[in-house]
Amino acid sequence: MAFHSPLVAHYQQALRDREVLDQIRAHYPDGPTLRQLAPLDQLHIGGMAASAKLLNLIDPSEPTRVLDIGAGLGGLMRQGAALGYHMVGLDLTHRFNALNQSLSALAENPDTPPLAWITADACALPITAGCFDAVVFQHSLLNMPDAARVIGECHRVLSSQGQLVMHEVVSGPNVANLTYPVPWATSAAHSHLLTQEGLVQLLTSKGFHIQHLDDWSDTALEWRQRQRQKEQTPRQAVLSPQWVFGERFMAMGQHLVENLVSGAIKLVEIKASCYSQ
Repeated sequence: MAFHSPLVAHYQQALRDREVLDQIRAHYPDGPTLRQLAPLDQLHIGGMAASAKLLNLIDPSEPTRVLDIGAGLGGLMRQGAALGYHMVGLDLTHRFNALNQSLSALAENPDTPPLAWITADACALPITAGCFDAVVFQHSLLNMPDAARVIGECHRVLSSQGQLVMHEVVSGPNVANLTYPVPWATSAAHSHLLTQEGLVQLLTSKGFHIQHLDDWSDTALEWRQRQRQKEQTPRQAVLSPQWVFGERFMAMGQHLVENLVSGAIKLVEIKASCYSQ
């Protein structure tokens, strides 16, 4: 199913899917590594280190079935599969899912569990109740205007021992000064940031129990400042976020730094469970 919405248009308007695949085949004829793909498919603050930290919050079991909501181009999915998790990626943007699948084929590792992809709205998951052990969000709830329905759906599809882990942007004390564009929105129309307190309250109201909460904002700012320096260095990168966002990304990257410095946004890491301990 393909969805047509302003949000989908935001993410795919500058997407160079075919060129990306040609570029990878030309530069990595033996198949790219996860680190080589990271400048393209880790479209969040913190890169692979943030993804590893998020995945490490999941209590491992055999097998661990993980639903990645807002999977984008699949960096987190492939990293999770490398740890042995059975990853399913859900995204509203079908072209993201299609490119995600193609990237996974190029970087295929026969020793990891197979991946699966769903194009769907997180407000109405086409998934049987109780069939996942964990749900992960990485910079994706911020695009969802009805967060309550989404979190309710997460609780429905999780097992009784299920876990929800998040690495999410939330509004800071000076959110009124948020500067656009940012990677998830060109204006406030598609930016649906909750406060940290509001997010915690929403999770508990839907039956989740908070087990871990960490303000990751200082680390996020340091990482984004380092990335900004790399982006401004004249060089021809094999892959970069500009293959997804186009020339807009230079302004987006600068605004992320400014918004973190001004306190317009914060980053939080959360682990919650469907059961109380």
